Amino acid sequence: MRGWKRHGSLVFVRLMVGVGLMALIAGGPFGPVAATAAPASVPVAPVLPFPVPPAIPEFDTGFYLPPQAVVAAKKPGELIAARRVHVAALSVIPINVDAWQISYRSTNTRGEPIPAVATLLKPKGRAKPGPSKLVSWQSAEDSTAMYCAPSYALQQASIPGQLTGSADSSLEVLQITSLVGAGWSVVIPDHQGPESAFAAGPLAGRITLDGIRGARNFAPLGLKDDLRVGLMGYSGGAIATGWAAELHSRYAPELPIVGAAEGGVPANIRALVDLADKNAASGLILAGIIGVSREYPELDRFLQRHMNPLGKALLASKNPLCLTYQAALAPFVDIKGLVNVPGDPLDYPTPRKVLGKLKMGSDTPDFPMFIYQSNPDWIAPVGPVNELVRTYCADGASVRYVRDHFSEHITLAVEGFAPAIVWLRDRLDGRPTQTGCTTSDQGSMALDPATWRAFVNLVGNNLALAINQRLGNPPRVP
Repeated sequence: MRGWKRHGSLVFVRLMVGVGLMALIAGGPFGPVAATAAPASVPVAPVLPFPVPPAIPEFDTGFYLPPQAVVAAKKPGELIAARRVHVAALSVIPINVDAWQISYRSTNTRGEPIPAVATLLKPKGRAKPGPSKLVSWQSAEDSTAMYCAPSYALQQASIPGQLTGSADSSLEVLQITSLVGAGWSVVIPDHQGPESAFAAGPLAGRITLDGIRGARNFAPLGLKDDLRVGLMGYSGGAIATGWAAELHSRYAPELPIVGAAEGGVPANIRALVDLADKNAASGLILAGIIGVSREYPELDRFLQRHMNPLGKALLASKNPLCLTYQAALAPFVDIKGLVNVPGDPLDYPTPRKVLGKLKMGSDTPDFPMFIYQSNPDWIAPVGPVNELVRTYCADGASVRYVRDHFSEHITLAVEGFAPAIVWLRDRLDGRPTQTGCTTSDQGSMALDPATWRAFVNLVGNNLALAINQRLGNPPRVP
């Protein structure tokens, strides 16, 4: 395997340690994988005493990067280690839930065993009668370093996202609290894996599915045999959600997934590169190119061979950064002009082959989907999403597809959340959905009265969080 520890320069890591101390002072691989039997339980390490801050993953190698022999001895989804954690909004405001981290085995796109980490949340207190409900929330990590992962960003006393640039992993907690507030258990995988392979969809899908396996096998979470599982993710999180949906029937068919809701869908990574070239999102998409090259060594070799000096300098400088800094560094750059080859570099065999592997639609999900997209999306264009939905529907899928015309990529992440959680609630409650596909065009998804209660509950959950009330027990129904 290529080194798990390639996550930026030593100078940068030392800088992050300094920031952390200051914060403390201040206060063939695509074949089916056999279902795993319930593994032997692992010890659960106690939570760190307050105010000891958690180590960044690059320094917490015992948990995040266990020895290869230990990982290889496990089955996909089997637990390696577990520990209790305190979680907090914006690293400061405690969230009154039960929380753990699990380390588990997953598999990369070359069929090699890799370690993965996920955060598990549940309401405090006894589980309510009825089926167990688990939501796998895929964050839009969009980064090239492990310290940007949600497992770190969600912990109390972690370096705040305002400093690390881990914007989405920090801010999405305000949506995650609504899932716990509804009375559901939640698993949040670090779906980019140990190499922070941003935008490598098939890898993210596998890590997501194995995270659900790990959560199911983690006894303290208290999930019962009548479990129902839902998937949710937006933008970079939709990459992991969409690929988990497509790989489910081949990779983890035993998982009882009842539906997936995804928005801002990067259905075709090549289309994102084409759109971002010389435009505002070029910095973010360059980060995706770095991430993909970590999972596909042939693309890394192509870039090292053909990138001009400016391109190599940009890739090196963006190597260890989180989302905010990725987006801010090198907007409006001529991405394709950084590659010294005649014509469009994406038409060359290696980039074409790799990007082709990242295009969604090779398999049709075997459970209902709710897909929502901004029609004027300036990061993830709507055309490939239209094509994806047509592909799914031609193969007999059940899809509700909504195009929003008054939003753009960032605002739809907020506007579309309430409709998505309402739709997923019905799947988790066992209510039937439509057979086949529907497509609707709306001015704004936020104007649907049926979702207003969910918006109110989102606000209520976060007010409850601010005064340290228990979330989800009793549940606040979306």
